[in-house]
Amino acid sequence: MNEPRLLLVDDEVPFIEAISKRLKKRNFNVDMAHSGMEALEKLSKDDFDPEVVILDVKMPGMDGIETLEEIKRKHPLVEVIMLTGHATVPSAIDGMKKGAFDYLMKPCDMEVLVTKVGEAVAKKRAQESKIIEARMKDIMRRKG
Repeated sequence: MNEPRLLLVDDEVPFIEAISKRLKKRNFNVDMAHSGMEALEKLSKDDFDPEVVILDVKMPGMDGIETLEEIKRKHPLVEVIMLTGHATVPSAIDGMKKGAFDYLMKPCDMEVLVTKVGEAVAKKRAQESKIIEARMKDIMRRKG
């Protein structure tokens, strides 16, 4: 199976670089962004097309919740895992209501993160397969 494609979004450069290295060692294809705006720019390009975004909640400028809303509006199939050192129950509920796949606390256990990413990738790939299957059925119905 293809390497899962991830986009890490966090304004804390040492943190994001460390997580990126650890995920790459586990055969993930990883790109990084240091702000919500940079993440949206990367998502708008066709050269990477991440399946999962790991997104920090607290960032200067466009915060994680605003970024999540834009990602889900423009790229509804991309799964988003919210990652924060500042979790509150209301922000977690807000993120989940707005389409986040899950919400994890920093520092998070690497195996927990890898498991959640695997689940998110599986969900996205299953959704894409259903869409392709529905399109194929529609094409066959029109030809028949």
